[in-house]
Amino acid sequence: MSIPYRTRRALNRLGTVLLVLLLIGAVAWLCWVMWLQRYVVYTDDGVALDFSRSSNDVSGEVAVPPVAEQNIAIYYNEGANAINTSNELTQLNGYYITSGMFQKELSTVLVNIERLSAGTPVMIDMKGPYGSFFYSSQLGDAVISQSTDIAAVTDLVNKLQSKGFYTIARISAFRDYNFGLNHVSSGLYMLSRAGLWADDGGMYWLDPTSATTTNWIASVVLELRGMGFDEVVLTDFRFPNSDKYIFNGDKTAALETAAATLMAACESDNFALSFCVENADFNLPEGRSRLYLEDVSASNISTKAAQVTFDDPQIRLVFITEAADTRFEEYGILRSLNVAEEVEARKES
Repeated sequence: MSIPYRTRRALNRLGTVLLVLLLIGAVAWLCWVMWLQRYVVYTDDGVALDFSRSSNDVSGEVAVPPVAEQNIAIYYNEGANAINTSNELTQLNGYYITSGMFQKELSTVLVNIERLSAGTPVMIDMKGPYGSFFYSSQLGDAVISQSTDIAAVTDLVNKLQSKGFYTIARISAFRDYNFGLNHVSSGLYMLSRAGLWADDGGMYWLDPTSATTTNWIASVVLELRGMGFDEVVLTDFRFPNSDKYIFNGDKTAALETAAATLMAACESDNFALSFCVENADFNLPEGRSRLYLEDVSASNISTKAAQVTFDDPQIRLVFITEAADTRFEEYGILRSLNVAEEVEARKES
């Protein structure tokens, strides 16, 4: 049976229209999928969409990325040309400034700083767990925080250093969403291997045994050392407390090896590299280093101090606390700058 000419023309036109609509639909679907990628979050339960990501710092100012496996020169403290580590550390008794303080309460921060005498130790957040930098980093993988007045933080750091404070930079080490997102091979994977494991806060964690991880952290530390900081504290220097990611090695050994590698790359005779860890029995690497502990009650100070494995705990053990309690002062202590008025008034009385 033959199909009339007019019918064939109608069918051809219909087929052309359907083909065009199909192509338009395919392009629209592809664009939709590409747009959704920014909201994809891998968790231990699988893959989910988190549309709140649109307001986070991932939209920040991103520098040109370097080669992933960048090399950091490592100098070991051996032989006739050894680095001089005889410059003794002293006991800390000072304050800390969080990113929330200088983002929301900068005027209060500046007032409280005026109460402090020269030489007071002051620790300030320079990089958070999202991986956002609170200063104008020149590193290729740096993502600058868009919720922070970077110029104001720069002025704050300059003020601290010009007034002769002992300045300490605090950075998140292994909890780093941005670097994990851009360097998936350096992160901890879900058991299903569907992607990187993320904690309850949606943050990725880096693998301490990865050379890319330690090179990245060393790069940040060296940049901060070059900015004039006297000490850098690596917080989140631990494995996350979960059994939902893949790691088959000895976690304690992995952390201690990473600490030794970073110390070898970053130490100098007038700079300290320290570690904020979970357990007080962590073995610090050789060199100018301290061990920091958070969330310790005043009644538990002696118990924690008895667990340390190094000499001079009064100098090398530092408690981070919001409390003004004097019982912490037997060891190193950094309090919230918000209690500076109370503590400084007590010193003067």
